[in-house]
Amino acid sequence: MSSVSAETSEQGDVAQGSMIRALDWKGAFWIAAGVPPLVLFSIGGIAGTTGKVAFVVWTVSMLMGFLQSFTYAEMAGMFGNKSGGTSVYGATAWLRYSKLIAPLSVWCNWFAWSPVLSLGCAIAAGYILNALFPVPLAGSQPVLDWITAHAASLAADSPRVVEYLAAHPGVAATDAMQALLAQDGVAALTPAIRSWTALELPIPGLGALHFNATFLIGTALMLLIIAIQHRGVASTASAQKWLAIIVLVPLLLVGLVPILTGSIDYANVTGLVPPTSAYSGENGSWSIGGWTLVLGGLYIAAWSTYGFETAVCYTRELRDPRHDTFKAIFFSGLLCCVFFTLIPFAFQGVLGLQGMLAPGIVDGTGVAEVLGSMIGAGPVVAQLFTILMILALFLSIMTAMAGSSRTLYQGSRDGWLPKYLGHVNEQGAPTSAMWTDFAFNLFLLALASDVSGYFYVLAISNVGYIMFNFLNLNAGWIHRIDSAHLARPWKAPLWLIGLNTVLAFVNALFLGAGAKVWGYSNALISGVIFAALIIPVFCWRHYVVDKGRFPAEAMEDLGLPADGEHLGQRRAGILPYLALLLGAGIVFWANRFFVLPG
Repeated sequence: MSSVSAETSEQGDVAQGSMIRALDWKGAFWIAAGVPPLVLFSIGGIAGTTGKVAFVVWTVSMLMGFLQSFTYAEMAGMFGNKSGGTSVYGATAWLRYSKLIAPLSVWCNWFAWSPVLSLGCAIAAGYILNALFPVPLAGSQPVLDWITAHAASLAADSPRVVEYLAAHPGVAATDAMQALLAQDGVAALTPAIRSWTALELPIPGLGALHFNATFLIGTALMLLIIAIQHRGVASTASAQKWLAIIVLVPLLLVGLVPILTGSIDYANVTGLVPPTSAYSGENGSWSIGGWTLVLGGLYIAAWSTYGFETAVCYTRELRDPRHDTFKAIFFSGLLCCVFFTLIPFAFQGVLGLQGMLAPGIVDGTGVAEVLGSMIGAGPVVAQLFTILMILALFLSIMTAMAGSSRTLYQGSRDGWLPKYLGHVNEQGAPTSAMWTDFAFNLFLLALASDVSGYFYVLAISNVGYIMFNFLNLNAGWIHRIDSAHLARPWKAPLWLIGLNTVLAFVNALFLGAGAKVWGYSNALISGVIFAALIIPVFCWRHYVVDKGRFPAEAMEDLGLPADGEHLGQRRAGILPYLALLLGAGIVFWANRFFVLPG
């Protein structure tokens, strides 16, 4: 497309109040480049649950994600006028079989992606607090000085000392006093903002909302990201490009340097067995309990490794969607293959299992320090890695905001979600959807402002993500049967469509067995309940607002009548329903059969 025609097209899009075709495949690639840093969100958690098998879990999950993306690439090329990503393209396949399943796919994809905003901002806020208001170390000079000044405050017969000695047999009274004074010194010298909480609000069945310093800083970060994306997709892609270069090059070095310098301890990556229990740090066996932990790791890893499918969220904004969609998702997948295999291997090889279970690795706030140590850097470079981590989180959050807001936008345009979400500003940015994302994530940010809430949000959101992937992988073969007449600029081999259909049911196995692994026995049911919330939302939009008809633009890409009533012939017969029953059966069976060790 020439620059003149492209400019004319963009002007026409603005006049119609729709998205602007201002992007090529490289722009979509750069926006999706925020996916590789997601490995840092749960690298400690997966190490805790799967032990020495962790790096294999990441590799297997990434391979599955890459294979599955070819089904998604085919569907993306079929719908050049739609935004919102592969969940939207796959949802159209289910439309003929149930009006409720199509919006369910879109909803599940959105509430899986959207929490990246709150989770990423929670970690970034932790880094900022550590940089500006650090918690002193027990052996630091200020704490030692405090101990000297307050040494007389404890005696050998003090109740606290007696209690400590009872809990730690064999410890001398002087050592007990020193340990207690060190705790007191750290507490006394810790900045008050680190423990400040304006309000703590319990939510039955979910946990507690914490309105604290993490919440306030995270809110400010989300507002900054909205300001950047308010200027449109081209501006977002430009910002993402430079952020990606700054972040991914050093991260790549962290993965390569230990291998090239011989810093990998191969005892850490051999003798692969699951742990005796989650976070035990002790080698277990390949029992049912061990397999349950590994399946739990594959379950949560999918949230990160499959994420590059967001590269096709911007089809409506591509200048040449017929050719750019495949390139965007394929090269994004190759990029993720490098990082999701290299980084976990290097981390585990250098740190070992015990090192991976350090609190700062598990909650993400200590990753920067470890990144610096892995390449033998000094304290100055370690501080630079702290800045790098904040930028990496920004990169991931920008990707999530861009993709999830477009999913809401297209869901509105296709008649599945409330109408107001279909609004765009003069730059073609889906601002109503962006502000809805922001409001939803304010709630999640308050929930994720402590470590337990962080992983609960992750576990629940991933229920939706696995459900979306199951529906979408099956959508590939349904489209082959029902929409064979639609042009496919890139067509996946038939054997790969078949393999990815099998992987859909493998994902169902992960969901049934793995959701319970993260310490939340009700994560699966909570995720299903949240997924079901789309039913009243859709029914209001479709039956009350739209009087039972879908918008004309939702039908035109399927080659169906614009009246929005006739959804086309169900050539696949009962097969889609059988797939749903089999998937639900696998989830139920896996949830009962696989149990945690001990």
